[in-house]
Amino acid sequence: QLQLVESGGGSVQPGGSLRLSCAASGFSLARYAIGWFRQAPGKEREGVSCASSVGGPTVYLNTVKGRFAISRDDAKNTMYLQMDNLEPEDTAVYYCGVVSEMNRVQNARQMCWGADVTFNAWGQGTLVTVSS
Repeated sequence: QLQLVESGGGSVQPGGSLRLSCAASGFSLARYAIGWFRQAPGKEREGVSCASSVGGPTVYLNTVKGRFAISRDDAKNTMYLQMDNLEPEDTAVYYCGVVSEMNRVQNARQMCWGADVTFNAWGQGTLVTVSS
């Protein structure tokens, strides 16, 4: 079974940092594009950052550029989202998701913001709250 388990969420003050982890089991991340998404109260899910497994350009939501960094450690079968200089607007439930390269997603941009993308697995979500 394909499974993603998230951790690392919590409450932090503006300007603080968090590192989200997403551990995969039942499959190898090596051949999967990875992405982080979030859903704030009353808003639709939005792509935060996505990265191809084959070295294509990594993409970031404009509002998190320079503050967030997506990464992967295939040896640990884990993906991460480092979040620095957090802002109240970053408050949301964050989800990790993966797309098999076999699904032929064209690039990371398509994964994050394209239509009709088939995800192979989603994390359970972890809440990030940024407030004073």
